[in-house]
Amino acid sequence: MSRRRSLTMLMALLLCASFSGCVSDEKRTDMNMQEAADHADGILDAVLKKLQPEVQWAHGPTTTGSCDVTRRRTVMTIVSAERRGSLLGVVDRFWRQSGYRIKAINNDIDVPAIFAQTKDGFGVTLSIGGKGQAFFEVDSPCVEESDVAESTTPPNGPAYEDVYPLPRPNVHSDFWSAGAS
Repeated sequence: MSRRRSLTMLMALLLCASFSGCVSDEKRTDMNMQEAADHADGILDAVLKKLQPEVQWAHGPTTTGSCDVTRRRTVMTIVSAERRGSLLGVVDRFWRQSGYRIKAINNDIDVPAIFAQTKDGFGVTLSIGGKGQAFFEVDSPCVEESDVAESTTPPNGPAYEDVYPLPRPNVHSDFWSAGAS
């Protein structure tokens, strides 16, 4: 990996960490970690429904901290370099229309990303990785500790249960994959 790409990825990770709810010392007492995970699933469901034509996705790992939870969805549809701007644009517009505050945009040609925050303090991220694979992530603010079950939202393709890391994108779309070699 090139030094530039390594630095860009590091900056993106640092930005993402700084926007997550765990940075704040304030704890929300109106929901617990399971409720936050369910809310994060709703945020992810909504944005993925806005992508037309539909992209195939699988669950990424759910992680928990001492008072926060992160849900992830990995897009298995190949998003060509020519279509990444379209994907980012659709998501950016939807998040803005939903009242999310755009915190940062990484315009890197290889690993672009959008970092936003919902009105209720959830950090939302879309990042593009290797081979045009898109990753959605929602980080909760600090909430009451509780157990967290796996998401009940079924993926719209293979579940890839117990497969980590997930494979590179492998689903062709006449639209999203246009121009991909």
